Amino acid sequence: MKTIANQQNLEFNRYGMIALIILIVGCLGGLAMGLGAVKHTATLILVVVPTMLTLSLLLAVAPMRWIYAAGISALSIDVLLILYYLLA
Repeated sequence: MKTIANQQNLEFNRYGMIALIILIVGCLGGLAMGLGAVKHTATLILVVVPTMLTLSLLLAVAPMRWIYAAGISALSIDVLLILYYLLA
């Protein structure tokens, strides 16, 4: 029962969360690219694919749980690469 209420809450807050996800995923993806992910093809692909998947799901009006899953994966990859390039 808890998951049904949570999914309904996610759909209720859809437009606010879409704006937030676009801002955070887009900015962190750009920051990761600017710090050095553009230098190697593998890191370029590692940043671009989850970021564009998240933005494509937003554009396609996919279910919010798909968007959250793609957004969390994109954010985690971006943060890991940002930390790597800042410490290297």
